[in-house]
Amino acid sequence: MNKVKLFFAGLFILCVGKMGTAQQTNCSFKNEVALWTTHTALRHAGIGIYLQDSETGEVLAQTDPQLSLVPGSTLKLITTATALEMLGPDFRFETQLAYSGEIKNDTLFGDLVIVGGGDPALGSNYFKEHYLDNHFLNDWIKSLQNRNIVHITGNLVTDATIFEDQMIPNTWIWEDLGNYYGAGASGLSVYDNLYKIHFSSPQQSGEPTRIKYTNPYIPGLEFENQVKSSNINRDLAYVFGAPKSNKHTIRGTIPKGRNDFVIKASVPDPPFLLAWELKNRMAENGLSLAGFIQEKKGLNHWPLHPLTRTLSPKLIDIVRVTNHESVNLFAEHLLKYLAWLTHGEGSTQKGLDVMTDFWEKQGIRMDGCFLADGSGLSHFNAITARQMVDILYYMKTNSLQSNLFFNSLPYVPNGTLYFFNPLNFPGKSLRAKSGSMTRVRCYAGEITTQNNQHVLFAIFLNNFSCSQTEAIKLVEELLVRIAEN
Repeated sequence: MNKVKLFFAGLFILCVGKMGTAQQTNCSFKNEVALWTTHTALRHAGIGIYLQDSETGEVLAQTDPQLSLVPGSTLKLITTATALEMLGPDFRFETQLAYSGEIKNDTLFGDLVIVGGGDPALGSNYFKEHYLDNHFLNDWIKSLQNRNIVHITGNLVTDATIFEDQMIPNTWIWEDLGNYYGAGASGLSVYDNLYKIHFSSPQQSGEPTRIKYTNPYIPGLEFENQVKSSNINRDLAYVFGAPKSNKHTIRGTIPKGRNDFVIKASVPDPPFLLAWELKNRMAENGLSLAGFIQEKKGLNHWPLHPLTRTLSPKLIDIVRVTNHESVNLFAEHLLKYLAWLTHGEGSTQKGLDVMTDFWEKQGIRMDGCFLADGSGLSHFNAITARQMVDILYYMKTNSLQSNLFFNSLPYVPNGTLYFFNPLNFPGKSLRAKSGSMTRVRCYAGEITTQNNQHVLFAIFLNNFSCSQTEAIKLVEELLVRIAEN
């Protein structure tokens, strides 16, 4: 019998004979958790569980010892909570269009400069009404027309220096980098840093496919297409390619007999794509650019004159999308922006230092917490279930943003909780963030029991011996038992 089972067996013996409703409920929680951990699929798994009453602070059940485990995307809860606490819910990112030199008559003798402010959502498909219904590029064109600028003698310069040049964390794996969920955070991101590849596939399986076009068009992008048609009716194609590289390889399969099958990939150079889009929009409106698209490197000593600025949605809206849709890009942006705000250096490592330091200052012990990114995509992340719940408890009881934060979590069957049966969690009785990757399935959030007890929880599973579908069912069964208590 392993330590977890021995621990809970001991707890059961101690619970027997105890009197009082609260004590009996507490024992029931512990018994349910103890029984659950004995499932054969969890025999070799790393298990981390922590349950705490969100009103009284009483610890209802926990595994012992508290192991440092891979949290997957539940890590986004910590990143978004930190951002809300440090920036406030009404904070907005800013992207600026400016120029150097001087304007004479209808000519700008100088450069046109796009100054990135770390906005994760510029042109985002999640915020169509904000950016795209009245396209932000049209506003930029109007700002040029309002100054009577028709000709630009210099270059179109992109300034993404608010963040480090390396867009992705060191520990992300090669399989993820070219795919949309592995898009890196640039100081000047656009369109969620993703593009769509449109395929056609033959009627027979096992045959080569054809790439028709990409949307948006990315100049200079080259593909080695190894994708084959398949009898399997889903997307099993993966894009391999590094940031700033225009050579991508696509492997795997897509369904056979499709005239227009779409997969999503990460944009290799978001600032360049944004500048290209602006240059085309300028040409459509009769504005000429004599120079080229250039990336700002190092320090420029030019004085810049603002033309217009584009503000992001409020931070709380970005947080809501981050937690509800599990957007890795948004979380990495928040992390790097906190680093820039605190240290003047928008790097992943500085952001991790800021995040860890913030929670230690709130009295939460962070020993055993090993962070490698802000989104949870890295396999190198490791935290304990208790640390996760400690942060949730702080947000519940000490944060001015408590309601906003917990309302940003999806409830069944929305967001990342769509696997759960809504009949098991009526209303909004379960609000949580999930996290998954190979042999990892985690959940953290708040559940309301049938007797209206509010329980903060974290359930971390690593290296289980069953499928993801079976692991989801196991967690759902435990949450149902918790709700019934």
